[in-house]
Amino acid sequence: MPQRGTKRIRSIGAFCASLWLLTFACPLVAAQEVRALWVVRSTLTSPEKIHQLVNSAADNGFNTLIVQIRGRGDAYYKSKVEPRAMELKDQPPSFDPLALTLTAAHKRGLKVHGWINTNLLANLDSLPTDPDHVYNKHPEWLAVPKPVAAELYNVSPRDPAYRQKIVEWSKANRGELEGVYTGPANPKVRDHIYKIWMDVLKHYPVDGLHFDYVRFASPDFDYSRTSLEKFRKWLEPQLTADERRELKKTLKTNPVAAPEMFPAKFAGFQRAQVTTLVERIYHAVKKRRPEALVSAAVFANDENAYTRRFQDWRRWLQMGILDVACPMAYSTDTAVFQKQIEVATTTAHNAKRRVWAGIGAYRIPSESAVEKINVARALNAEGFILFSYDFTARPSELNPDGAYLERVRRAAF
Repeated sequence: MPQRGTKRIRSIGAFCASLWLLTFACPLVAAQEVRALWVVRSTLTSPEKIHQLVNSAADNGFNTLIVQIRGRGDAYYKSKVEPRAMELKDQPPSFDPLALTLTAAHKRGLKVHGWINTNLLANLDSLPTDPDHVYNKHPEWLAVPKPVAAELYNVSPRDPAYRQKIVEWSKANRGELEGVYTGPANPKVRDHIYKIWMDVLKHYPVDGLHFDYVRFASPDFDYSRTSLEKFRKWLEPQLTADERRELKKTLKTNPVAAPEMFPAKFAGFQRAQVTTLVERIYHAVKKRRPEALVSAAVFANDENAYTRRFQDWRRWLQMGILDVACPMAYSTDTAVFQKQIEVATTTAHNAKRRVWAGIGAYRIPSESAVEKINVARALNAEGFILFSYDFTARPSELNPDGAYLERVRRAAF
């Protein structure tokens, strides 16, 4: 115990020294860092909001906007793949939120990254009504939770009861669920996401594209028929003859037998599905526009990401299929934030990749955000992102005067 305490004191001392050096002895670092804002789609619903966003970001020293252009299987740009967002219904068809953001931001010297929600498809309390929405057009693409998988295994996805059962279970288990998801093991789902990325890349001069929800919802997913069949095909070559016979016998009465009998292998299979998508998209982006950055919002707790979300982002950095990891280190506790960003920067820098530290501004006063910015700097993160611009732009208990970004500018920049 004494030795551990001594090491901790030394570590804290070294950390403080690094923080002092970075903050006071290296003034050029601040001019080079990425100072970004995650911008939720609700800010992209009118030209007035977009111009206010750009001016507020630029006037307060931020240099990068990560704007949500696919929220729930819809488009806040002129998409050739998905329907226009219902939230834009009061705007003329000529209004293109992404195009306007790019034009206005680039004039002010800001970079713009398109933020694409990957597998999150719909909110539970406002399900899509557009017949061209994936939720309605391709119900067979939906991720199925394990508790209802056996019941739905032989039900046609076209049967309204199929989606209803998924939604009902999800509503009863909101703790880890933000909505309805698609299943990454389905190759048609991966193809669809790929087409979205390529569509944006082809038609817009974005400075980068940004993965979000590039993961499974929780360990309860995905037990759709497609996922189960793909897993069995992937699994069988790895089994002994006895294991194959036992599996075949058990499957006659239990369609989810394979993941139940081989849970570790199923977890590996799940991770492989997500990694396959990231790898394919990364290489396609670099082939078409090498200078465009590929980034991802990832669970800051790397163990949780790996074991419960099947999001192996540290491996993505090591494989070189991600330019920037953006850990969502939203803890209000700066010590927890420091630990999570340190794991990310160590992994990224060993792989010659980058980290932009995600800060949960919506949970903390501006003074705490500044403290975390300085921690990220001391750990040599290449930048930081506040979640979210939308919170900072409106008065609240933590932001009574609506001047959150101005206070950050004065203290951190």
